[in-house]
Amino acid sequence: MNAIALSNWDLALAALLIVINGGLSLALSLRLERQLLISTIRMIVQLTLVGLVLTTLFSHVSPLWTSLAALAMIAFAGHEVTARQERRLTGGWSYGLGTGCMLFAAGVVTIFALSTQVSPDPWYHPRYAIPLLGMVLGNTMTGVSLGLHTLTSTLTRERAAVEARLMLGADRHEALLPVTRTAMKAAMMPIINSMAATGLVALPGMMTGQILAGADPAEAVKYQILVMFLIAGGTSIGATGVVLAGGRRLTDARHRLRLDRLQAGKAA
Repeated sequence: MNAIALSNWDLALAALLIVINGGLSLALSLRLERQLLISTIRMIVQLTLVGLVLTTLFSHVSPLWTSLAALAMIAFAGHEVTARQERRLTGGWSYGLGTGCMLFAAGVVTIFALSTQVSPDPWYHPRYAIPLLGMVLGNTMTGVSLGLHTLTSTLTRERAAVEARLMLGADRHEALLPVTRTAMKAAMMPIINSMAATGLVALPGMMTGQILAGADPAEAVKYQILVMFLIAGGTSIGATGVVLAGGRRLTDARHRLRLDRLQAGKAA
């Protein structure tokens, strides 16, 4: 079975749903029509550019270009993580911590999948490496962002309790343990909910796309299970890294809480 090709007219017809959303916003005075328009235009432009970039990458199979594209994706993801923090770490830590954890987690998981289960030839082929990295990175970004946000906000809110444990003789790891657990649970909850609902409540995008493209449903299911495992692994590694490293940054070797290393400010 061949994939069903979509024309520009098909996309324009589907865009009527966005027009309806805008009409509802105007009718109910939600004032979301401008944001909806901007988001729609951004999505179209971004996806069009991504399509052009991927077409170029696929025609020039090079580890250098694949690596540069991957680093660009991680750099943008790091910016998104930083922008969503209400209280950011001072200095370069604000951007570097989340980006570094995502680079390690998503990189390790993607290379693991490419060199074992997927095994393209060559293993760095962008047709496989970039989509896999994108799926893993997008969910790892959510976990890292939630973990870091929960860590900083909970530490700020429960400062007295943490300092009381420190004064009673607990070291910084013991004093931060309840906060660390809370942050880790918040970071992992989206992927846990997603795995629990996949199949019965929702058909994931990758699986749906493969089926629409004519792939055997049983084979599409196998790939989706693999992707969910990779996403869960990347999220767990990234969230653990950012929460533990963030907790270490917000304390010192003398086992003191260092909230002076946080800057106040709303997310952009």
